[in-house]
Amino acid sequence: MKKIFALLLVLALALSMIACGKKEEPSTEPASTETEKVTEKETEKETEKETETEEPSTEEPVKVMTHEEFMAAAVDEEVIVETYVQAKQSWWEDKATVYTQAPDGAYFLYQMACSEEEYAKLTTGTKIRVKGIKAEWAGEVEITEATFEILGGDVYQPTPFYAADYLADPNKYDSLIEHQNEAAYFSRMVVSAKNEEGAGFLYGWDGSGERGDDLYFDVTPENGGNVITMTVESYLCGEDTDVYKAVEALKPGDVIDIRAYLYWYEGANPHVTEVSAPGTVNAKEFAEAAVDTRVSVDTFIQAKQSWWDGKGTFYTQAGPLLTDGAYFLYEMECSEEEYNKLEIGTPVRVTGYVAEWSGEREIIEATYEILDREPQVFDAGDVTNAFGTHALNENLQKVMNYFVSMKGVTVEASDDAGSAFLYKWDGSGEQGDDLYFKVSKDGETVQMTVESYLCGQDTDVYKAVESLKVGDVIDLECFMYWYEGPNPHVTKVTVK
Repeated sequence: MKKIFALLLVLALALSMIACGKKEEPSTEPASTETEKVTEKETEKETEKETETEEPSTEEPVKVMTHEEFMAAAVDEEVIVETYVQAKQSWWEDKATVYTQAPDGAYFLYQMACSEEEYAKLTTGTKIRVKGIKAEWAGEVEITEATFEILGGDVYQPTPFYAADYLADPNKYDSLIEHQNEAAYFSRMVVSAKNEEGAGFLYGWDGSGERGDDLYFDVTPENGGNVITMTVESYLCGEDTDVYKAVEALKPGDVIDIRAYLYWYEGANPHVTEVSAPGTVNAKEFAEAAVDTRVSVDTFIQAKQSWWDGKGTFYTQAGPLLTDGAYFLYEMECSEEEYNKLEIGTPVRVTGYVAEWSGEREIIEATYEILDREPQVFDAGDVTNAFGTHALNENLQKVMNYFVSMKGVTVEASDDAGSAFLYKWDGSGEQGDDLYFKVSKDGETVQMTVESYLCGQDTDVYKAVESLKVGDVIDLECFMYWYEGPNPHVTKVTVK
């Protein structure tokens, strides 16, 4: 009995071992879709778990220096700063030299790595982050071996600090270096002879140069003080610029105002960007002047709006977008004969009073004189990127009165009836009146105007707006007039 039982037990064990060792033949049927989904989900879960258990990054956040920290850093130390482009000196072989300034100080970027395409994007006021090496050359503190990235966002242009006081007061002169590389303003400076022959300037520091080289001239405050040597850096302001020509015309005893960047070379050696008659203001000073302040500006006629009863209204601009300012001259004293002679591009010095009307900043009660300079007509500066910033009005206000373009904007309905444009702002007008229409981009809308005095019903732009349909995508050129908000005066419309 025991033997039979033992035999049965051995047989059972053998059968169970055979069953456990049996392999199934591979299936010829496709795998279940549900099985694949489950497997994919399990894989995703495993990946998520692995991601969740990854070690956190040990990379330290970027440490941006203040200007004080930058100045305290040792020469040859790596530095990182955030700053704003103010002027571009030169570009070649993928290297750019740029003057920049932030609210707490200025930086000179020497031969920063930069493609030609990137160089074109470094417009005045652009915010950038710069990484490079702190260097010093003959007293000039700068950043070399630099790279950069454009940060976008806000735009910054400083008010030039008033440097003439530092020259007039011997006790303050030594502290001028604290403003190295900043935008500076010197008023009522007297030109002194640069050599024994009584030259007002020299080509090259020792007079050994020729036209096209750097210009050097000496000035001192009208009321006395230190003499300072000024330089027109030919890479920054070449022989065809107004400032170069203005310095070539200087004579000892001339009284002038100067704007410059406070470069340093074994002492203060400002790089001059503007020379003007005493009392003229630049764009920043005009923007900050109180209403009813008497001002003089040097500018160029860009468009003529109207003339009647001995007065003309003009759109003018002193330089390219966001450089030297733009000014709307309302009813400036001007005979009809003079009005007809004031061709587009004519350089003029305008003296009048700062005024504001519904937000529009302008010059009224003005007189003018034609300047001995080459005429200039400026291309429209592209402001399309102002859309979608959530600060459209603020950004457009910075380009008030400039000639600008907006590209790829969409025509919106101007009223509940779906009209693409209106005669007058409320639709109560008729052909010949101002035209009003709206355009949008990136969720933001601006109301545009065809000012009938500037572009009447027989002009191409007036007819083009009368042909618009809601939904049309268009390019625009206009003067950034203001009326309780941006109210650009349109001069060209192109339907895409």
